[in-house]
Amino acid sequence: QVQLVESGGGLVQAGGSLRLSCAASRSILVINAMGWYRQAPGKQREMVATINSGGSTNYADSVKGRFAISRDNAKNTVYLQMNALKPEDTAVYYCKSITFGSWGQGTQVTVSS
Repeated sequence: QVQLVESGGGLVQAGGSLRLSCAASRSILVINAMGWYRQAPGKQREMVATINSGGSTNYADSVKGRFAISRDNAKNTVYLQMNALKPEDTAVYYCKSITFGSWGQGTQVTVSS
């Protein structure tokens, strides 16, 4: 098992940037695949971005070119850099250990117009 703790959410104006962090309780090299997901009010949780231990990434079409997922194996941390934020990006963002199926508690991102 692995515990995940997200941080970095907040309130930002449209066009602004935020960087989310996800700290894992164990080596993310063991975890292999990790991802960021989000859930807006009244909507299903959706994949935002994923990254595997080799650094291969995958993005939802809605965030391609604006968001970037990365990992620092030495710090056991995965990041989500979010640029050019839009009001429709407003959601609770969750980190997930895809390999173990563990979720973090989520961090709120609110983008004002």
